[in-house]
Amino acid sequence: MPQFANKRRVRHSASRMFDLVADVERYPEFVPLCKALKIRQRTTKPDGTEVIVADMTVSFKLVREAFTSRVTLDRAAGKIMVEYLQGPFSHLENRWTFEPKTETSCEVGFFIAYEFKSRMLGMLMGTMFDAAFQRFAAAFEKRADQVYGVKTS
Repeated sequence: MPQFANKRRVRHSASRMFDLVADVERYPEFVPLCKALKIRQRTTKPDGTEVIVADMTVSFKLVREAFTSRVTLDRAAGKIMVEYLQGPFSHLENRWTFEPKTETSCEVGFFIAYEFKSRMLGMLMGTMFDAAFQRFAAAFEKRADQVYGVKTS
């Protein structure tokens, strides 16, 4: 099963990076392959975690696929967990972690593992997905620089 993991230190606080990743409605503006995202449901649990059920459409050339996932935003723990619910995958797991390093920097962890139901779709989109996931962390860091500004020490 293809997977990708990355940790990178960024010049933005853990809180700001969490907010940026949690703002899923904005993904079509800057996330590689994401063409559309629609929120189906948003709830807050008694423990303060927020749960979002969303449909994401990914597209590359003539291939267009949509899938549904549950996103759990756990601000207190500095974690975002994405659980696959429905679509072209047989498995999809995605986790984000945000570890403060200073008041203005943090380490962002990104992990994704996936497998397509269709061997043909896997062959068509697999290489392109691998390349896109390698650009994910950089896309979020670039977006943070645009939204929050770049601080030079």
